Amino acid sequence: MPTKTRSRIEVPKMYKLFIGSKFTRTESERYIAIKSGDGRVICNISRASKKDLRNAVQSARAGLHSWSSKTAYERAQILYRMAEMLEGRKEQFAAEIKLSTGASKRVAMREVTKSIDRIIFYAGFADKWMQLSGSVNPVQSGYFNFSIPEPTGVVGIILPDLPSFIPLVSRICAVITSGNTCIVIASEKYPLPGLSFAEVIQTGDIPSGVVNILTGYRSELVPHLASHMDVNAVDMAIENFQLRKSVQECCSINVKRFIFSALPDTKDWFDDSLCEDLRHISNFTEIKTVWHTMGF
Repeated sequence: MPTKTRSRIEVPKMYKLFIGSKFTRTESERYIAIKSGDGRVICNISRASKKDLRNAVQSARAGLHSWSSKTAYERAQILYRMAEMLEGRKEQFAAEIKLSTGASKRVAMREVTKSIDRIIFYAGFADKWMQLSGSVNPVQSGYFNFSIPEPTGVVGIILPDLPSFIPLVSRICAVITSGNTCIVIASEKYPLPGLSFAEVIQTGDIPSGVVNILTGYRSELVPHLASHMDVNAVDMAIENFQLRKSVQECCSINVKRFIFSALPDTKDWFDDSLCEDLRHISNFTEIKTVWHTMGF
């Protein structure tokens, strides 16, 4: 007697939050189903809560000393290693971008290769930006005066939906090159490439807590991120006037730095003249000026 063949139901992957170099479940146990361009569920992601964000900030603060105390050469080598690992998985990332956003294979691969090149740019700048940002200052005779840039501290990053990957890489590198740590609110609609990038970070040499990636709804997470008293700066890379105004108001609570890094067009994220610049690093630094007496 012939047996009936039953159709199989696929089990979509459940992506966790990336906090302190670990993949952790959201404390609320909530999730969001992420669909492809044709409406098919491709994965489930954790819907981060206020408590998850607080945990990410604590992790970023804990990792700040170990990262900022590394030499510029060490940070450059760690960033270069991240580019190496992404190079080895570029086919996977291109496939995920294509699946998530519906982009062509050529466009998706271009985004991945440009992201790799951008990491290389910041890796090369890691041990050079201090010479360009610092200065020796002319002061009255008998004194030697110089200014040294130092990392701001813990930085919150708010990303756009599209492009789904290159803004993530561009803003993370701009923030951590100088020794800062960060909490990233990933793309709300297309978070899959960013979550896979967390696997690259985890298996690389980046210390725990340097990069923390949260997924969920901006309306829930951004107000808590911008108003958190232990966050030193917010980098907003999304064009949204109402959200921008709200974030700036929240930042004023403890006078944290607000950087608006959004670009008017998705193609602009591929423009090296706009995205590869010393100012993207110096935006997240503070200047310390030191006086010394001069001997005769």
